[in-house]
Amino acid sequence: MKASAAFTARWLAEVLCTFAFTLLFAVIVADAQQPVMTSHVPDAVASGVAPSLGGLPGERRLSLALSLPLRDEAELDDLLQNLYDPQSPNYHNYLSTEEFTERFGATEADYAAVIRFAESNGLRVIDKPANRMVLNVEGTVASIEGAFHITLELFQHPTENRTFYAPNREPSVDLDVPVLHISGLDNFSPPRAKNTMSVETVSSAAGSGPGGSFLGSDLRAAYYGSGPLNGAGQSVGIFAMAGYQVSDIDLYFRNAHQPRNVPIRGVSLNGASLTCPPSSCNDVEQSLDIEQAISMAPGLSQLVVYVGKQNVSILNQMAADNTSKQLSCSYGWADNQSSVDPIFKEMAAQGQTIFVATGDQGSSTPAGVVWPSDDPWVTAVGGTDLTIASAGGAWTSETGWVNSAGMPSKNRVPIPSYQQMAGVVTSANHASATLRNIPDVASESDARNYVCAMGICKEHGAGTSYAAPLWASFIAMVNQQAAANGKAPIGFLNPALYTIGTGSNYTFDIHDIRSGTNGAYSAVTGYDLVTGWGSPKGANLINALNRR
Repeated sequence: MKASAAFTARWLAEVLCTFAFTLLFAVIVADAQQPVMTSHVPDAVASGVAPSLGGLPGERRLSLALSLPLRDEAELDDLLQNLYDPQSPNYHNYLSTEEFTERFGATEADYAAVIRFAESNGLRVIDKPANRMVLNVEGTVASIEGAFHITLELFQHPTENRTFYAPNREPSVDLDVPVLHISGLDNFSPPRAKNTMSVETVSSAAGSGPGGSFLGSDLRAAYYGSGPLNGAGQSVGIFAMAGYQVSDIDLYFRNAHQPRNVPIRGVSLNGASLTCPPSSCNDVEQSLDIEQAISMAPGLSQLVVYVGKQNVSILNQMAADNTSKQLSCSYGWADNQSSVDPIFKEMAAQGQTIFVATGDQGSSTPAGVVWPSDDPWVTAVGGTDLTIASAGGAWTSETGWVNSAGMPSKNRVPIPSYQQMAGVVTSANHASATLRNIPDVASESDARNYVCAMGICKEHGAGTSYAAPLWASFIAMVNQQAAANGKAPIGFLNPALYTIGTGSNYTFDIHDIRSGTNGAYSAVTGYDLVTGWGSPKGANLINALNRR
């Protein structure tokens, strides 16, 4: 009996010791696992609206972008306020990418730790941008699930006839470095191009293209004229989710009987292909963006097309390169604002401005398509119907385009300071006093635009996609003049734009569009939710921006 009791005691002690060790190990592991700072599970999954169809194959490969948070964002906000205050001694004293990285990007040690974490979990590092804000990786589903302690499942989309993948829980990392967001863990709301193609031309535009369609050169003549500025010495950057065919661009200018003198340079992110064969790829969005940008500023030193599989990767590389002070994005998606807002702030700190098309379903455009045009650090571009005197002639009149996306932010983005200026929010325009309002500006977007893509050309392209690259190239001419006068680039446009809009010379510098509706809202005198402040008034606006 004594031996049996001793054995039982030893056994009990061993069990308790094992239990204590297991508990201690679990606590240590739990402490090591840090939650990612933002949410990743779509509401449709969290609520159970989207039924699960099972797990993703473990061997499937996905591209991810790991975003790291800013260091001292409060200091960056103070810096931005001074950079865009004409009374500040730091007005337009922009940072280089190196200076921004040293002050606000992840430390070298933290970035190296994230790289080690990725590689030790079977993820291959694809791109290491110089600003240390994002790390681009790819790996198998099995590796991704192990690295972030999730299971990726396939779900039936609740409103679309397709499936999507997403994590079944919020990710965490075995890492003592904070991770802001992981882009690419789901495809619930993939990026969507903001262009449309009508069955036939809406009406003759009296343009220089086939059937009276508008060529980009018609829009240059209407919005600028025949002056000497052409974007010389400037670079425009284009956001793209697929490659492009240079042959389509050359076909456009050949049919327009115009030279194409601007070099086109492609930058690949996430291993994306820079080409887009018509048999397997649609390059309409990329082609029209390139054609519009070059037509508006035919003397650009280069046009850089950033092609990637993750929106964060593309935007971050635009900022990290910092070679194009004017950028254009004609895509929209649903994503966590926190993942891209720091990148837009970096752009502003470096003197870059980005134009984002608002969308093409009027005031009914969904929040997940509108974004990121309602981010406070971008210039949102809506659409108009333009009338010109004759082919290649002067601006005659303009109305708000019925499909121009405009409204108070459906993503609940708070109103920025520049929209709190007196005269922006009025009883006539029904703008919000608490939410970000879009658009900021607008230009021709109706179904009367000539486009060459996928080996063919059409006369009835439409969408705010046509307006965003036009505005980017217009600002290239603003910055061309600034450089000639020894001044810094205009940088983020909105502070200066809203000062002009609320000033006494507003209608001298900008076409105030006072007619047209997008459904819930109407164009009115001054700022409105269809056309923003309006369209560019050539040299007048260029000179006004360069006086600041």
